[in-house]
Amino acid sequence: MDTIKNFVYAGLGLATLTTDKIKETIDDLVEKGKISDTEGKRIIEDFLNSTEEKRNEFESKIKKTSAKISETFDFNKKENEMNALKERIKDLENEISNMKNTTTKKKTTTTKK
Repeated sequence: MDTIKNFVYAGLGLATLTTDKIKETIDDLVEKGKISDTEGKRIIEDFLNSTEEKRNEFESKIKKTSAKISETFDFNKKENEMNALKERIKDLENEISNMKNTTTKKKTTTTKK
């Protein structure tokens, strides 16, 4: 999961750099008079909206992939099984301890007679 998070953060970092570069380029075109201020703002707004949509799609795909991975390996079931086994081990340890105590008491009682 950490690897996936690292990829997501790297992608977000790249998107931020790209957004900054596009804004810088658009500002430069506006200053040079190649496009109007209104056109520049519209281009940036369209880019940001498109980027937001792509980010949402990407997040959705990541969530689906994570769910499939979790389902495939069935982590919750395995954890529940482990907890049940730990509980069973504790019960068996208690039974053994009780048997030892009972045996010790019988020996002590038999020896005293």
